Amino acid sequence: MIQSKYFEEYEVGSTRETLGRTITVTDIVLNAGQIGDFYPHHVDAEWCKRQEFGQRIAHGTLVFTVAVGLTAGDVNPEAFTYGYDRLRFVKPVFIGDTLHVRVTLKEKRESLKRPDWGLVTELLEAINQHNEVVAVCEHLLMVKRRKV
Repeated sequence: MIQSKYFEEYEVGSTRETLGRTITVTDIVLNAGQIGDFYPHHVDAEWCKRQEFGQRIAHGTLVFTVAVGLTAGDVNPEAFTYGYDRLRFVKPVFIGDTLHVRVTLKEKRESLKRPDWGLVTELLEAINQHNEVVAVCEHLLMVKRRKV
């Protein structure tokens, strides 16, 4: 859905949650091929049986991109992504885990370099079906100020 939202309309502390998405073996195989990471933790089921988690784990890059993609349903033509900070993979994600994302507006501040824009920081928490946070990061968003 396209909805214009200006810097002044963002409220610190506000939250939203996405729908879920289940991680599949196809996701892991495609991701491995796209990034060239065939590390056995991700693609060797037999090897993984002898390791700490006992099964294959999703690539961190896969978890991150799925989480970000889940938040992309709300398009704001008055904003663009400035970057991501403080990315952490807190718990492993396995084949069959279903993730959703909680987005909390953490901070907003003026842009010193672009006075017609503000900088919004959103905390993204990827959460599995057991309500455990599996990954976190901060999404930096440049948002146009309303013209007065």
